[in-house]
Amino acid sequence: MTALSTGDPESIGEYTLLGRLGAGGMGVVYLGVSASGRHVAVKLVHGSYAQEEEFRTRFRQEITAARRVSGAFTAPVVDADPDADQPWMATLYVPGLNLAEVVKKDGPLSGRELRALGLGLTEALRDIHRVGLVHRDLKPANVLMTEDGPRVIDFGISRAADNQSLTMTGRVIGTPPFMSPEQLASPRDVTPASDVFSLGSLMVFAAVGTGPFDADSPYMTGYQVMYESPDLDGVPEPLLRIVERCLDKDPAARPEPADLHRMLQALPESDAAAPTKAGRSAKPRPRPALQGAPTTPAGAATDTSTSTGTRKGRLARLSLTGLGAALAITGLSVGAGVFVSGRDTATTSTASATPTARAASLPDGWRPWRTALRRDVKGVPLDYQALGCVTDEVADKSALFCGGTGFTVARIDPASGRTLWRTGTRPQGVQPIGVRDGLVYVYQDPDDTTRRVLALDADTGHRRWQRDINKSADPVLFNGGLLTLSPDYSRFVAYGPSGKELWQAPSLDEVCLPSALGGVPYALCSAGREPGQAPVGLMRLKPGSLTETATLPRKAEALGAVGGQPLFLAPQTAKDVYEAGYERPYNALLRVVPKTGQIKRTPLARPLTGVATLVNGVVYFVRSDGSVTAVSADSGKQLWQKTTDMESLSAPVVSATYKRVYFSNRFGRLLALDSRTGAEVWRTSALDNPGDKAQETPPRVLLVKDAIVATAGDTAFSRSPNGPT
Repeated sequence: MTALSTGDPESIGEYTLLGRLGAGGMGVVYLGVSASGRHVAVKLVHGSYAQEEEFRTRFRQEITAARRVSGAFTAPVVDADPDADQPWMATLYVPGLNLAEVVKKDGPLSGRELRALGLGLTEALRDIHRVGLVHRDLKPANVLMTEDGPRVIDFGISRAADNQSLTMTGRVIGTPPFMSPEQLASPRDVTPASDVFSLGSLMVFAAVGTGPFDADSPYMTGYQVMYESPDLDGVPEPLLRIVERCLDKDPAARPEPADLHRMLQALPESDAAAPTKAGRSAKPRPRPALQGAPTTPAGAATDTSTSTGTRKGRLARLSLTGLGAALAITGLSVGAGVFVSGRDTATTSTASATPTARAASLPDGWRPWRTALRRDVKGVPLDYQALGCVTDEVADKSALFCGGTGFTVARIDPASGRTLWRTGTRPQGVQPIGVRDGLVYVYQDPDDTTRRVLALDADTGHRRWQRDINKSADPVLFNGGLLTLSPDYSRFVAYGPSGKELWQAPSLDEVCLPSALGGVPYALCSAGREPGQAPVGLMRLKPGSLTETATLPRKAEALGAVGGQPLFLAPQTAKDVYEAGYERPYNALLRVVPKTGQIKRTPLARPLTGVATLVNGVVYFVRSDGSVTAVSADSGKQLWQKTTDMESLSAPVVSATYKRVYFSNRFGRLLALDSRTGAEVWRTSALDNPGDKAQETPPRVLLVKDAIVATAGDTAFSRSPNGPT
């Protein structure tokens, strides 16, 4: 520990600071003490991270997950404040040297010490992985050596920094000699198997004093991790077979922590000298020097004549120029300890890249654009935090209309982002209802008790007609008109394009909301004061009548229709849960046969959570943590699942032309997945400044022809379907 320096705070939260324990790329670590005398290690995040809201979001989620990690070989989180001017987190202070310091001071560990270290680390990884975290920076400096075993620190925090870096610059924070190949090549897709690879490298370091991929340059280290066999000379024979499996380039071939724990338990408990592969005792190896250009091409076969697969010698060292070219193939540039993949990224798989070779069908004169959906006007704000855009999906697919703050709706040129017309002056902030038959339907709230639907001329923005509607029930477009609920809840009213009333149908003395499933008008009714408090009645609406078609379970979610049959999600549990972040699990799809009212139940392979959207016969479940699961609406079979590591995703939009599923997030990042496999095709960086509504406003994305249009905060923007350029 070193003394506090000028500029260091005297206290953080309720902890008085005693000195500095260390500093890193993400922040400074202090030794603090509480009023009761408990010592803690307080990590204070650097101010540059603190200014980015997306980092705070990630940091907040990681703290929540890290609090759930508890075990004998981890340092638990005891306090945190992610909303402070500079976010901080406190863990229990564990006195002692870290593994790097122990090896430097006393040399490699003995056989008994290696066994205890390995067992402790696998138990720590088990505790970390079972709460959904991946450490991502398991290295000697993050392993504290105490009298009662090793303690892993900094779990989850490297993950928070990694994702913020990806958002802002594409950097991936990690320690090259202890990173896995997939962490270098595709850092967003790492799984717990990445930590197992890092554990293998760490055990080699503990056994011989140097890592299996050490080199004088991070360029060389990165290349060796990805393409060369590890240097395991000096590793004791019983441990050798274990670390070889951990260091397999294929994540699927590495052992699970539970299997690894059993293998380590079988190691000898005594300190008797174990033979090494070459018959030598373990001792630190000289670090390899950087040499000239290779005589063997990258990827060519090399000498692997030994039964263990360990090299007798390294490949000839690459020059900086040659290595830079090799790493460029993977989309990876390397700096000293920080790997940079550029501002925007795209995968290069053949299946994903092939569709982009064709020319996009874009609005005439299209170019990437961005426009603010905000206009400063006087008036009482009616902020629904639901800004968004709509297009005419039936006729003119090049017409774009967006709601905003300070106006009701604007027509936006989808080629340039230029505002063609704008109407309304009272601040509103709500997406238009939809576009049909040359009309754009929008809301108007003239006072606190009245709500109207306005039909505006799509070409000019002039008002064609208006009608009062129920303030609590959103109107919906169906095949033939607009379905609304009367202000007094007593009846459903359908209007045609001219504003003429087409028909009425009675409502019930319960909660009934208008719906259009497959373009057919329905009512979803539920006894009680709020929707979802009783079984859901699916009511068919016709002129003058409301007829019950089927009764769905409580909390059933309407998705749309497949083959003219309404489709619902059946909840695994209808229990009311008032907990932030709770996502209800669903375990079946329910299809209703309109003529008979028969309900066909199709079980899902496992319960799924998240916001579900039906698109082209596929149900996409999007979780708040960024995972996406695609399920066939016909069979209930899971088509694919992808963990995107990109939170706050929008509902998906699907391009049949490009075979892609597009998402946006609250901060203006776009994500494209292959609709057939779920593989990531590309993603973009966040917008520089999406406005002050980004955190609260749900993101949205749609297609205008093939051009992607998305909203983040009070900003609309358009990007090419070919991804980042």
